[in-house]
Amino acid sequence: MTNIYWVRHGPTHRDGLIGWTDVGADLSDTQALSRLNAHLPSDGIVISSDLQRCVHTADAIGGSRTRLPHRRDLREFHFGDWEEKTFSQVAQSHPDLSYDYWSNPGDIAPPNGESWNQGATRISATVDALIQEHSGQNIIIVAHFGVILTQLQRAANMHAASALGFKIDNLSVTHLEHLGDAWRIMGVNHNP
Repeated sequence: MTNIYWVRHGPTHRDGLIGWTDVGADLSDTQALSRLNAHLPSDGIVISSDLQRCVHTADAIGGSRTRLPHRRDLREFHFGDWEEKTFSQVAQSHPDLSYDYWSNPGDIAPPNGESWNQGATRISATVDALIQEHSGQNIIIVAHFGVILTQLQRAANMHAASALGFKIDNLSVTHLEHLGDAWRIMGVNHNP
């Protein structure tokens, strides 16, 4: 059994879509970080997306845990031309496409961006490699909202639109167990 503790990075205080946009996280809530650190397994290995909001969050909770190199393949969805635009701006510029993208996620992609299925395939391949390399261990992955939802979708074998209905707060923990050929959801959006 391999435990994966998904941690969403600290807040960015940005209104727009910031998939691959590299912005920092507000890590000023040291009490929340301390509670998060205490909640996570002390023997866990820590890895993160290579975007600074995840790297800095992982560094803040790493403590004495083994830190693996951050991974580009754990990035948020690439929103292409929609990067740094608000939902209302995207709805104005691409009304039908944006509606379809959010209401029926799958193969629909923003202009010059990636679809849900493309992102989920990229992320799942990285998770599979981590599980193979660190089988039986506690893996703490600091990542993004969409990244965590793809793995929740995978574990529950649900449609992507259903996964989008889950709330994943900044600095929350979503705990999944990998049991060889099956998954078990142990907790979603836990705020220690």
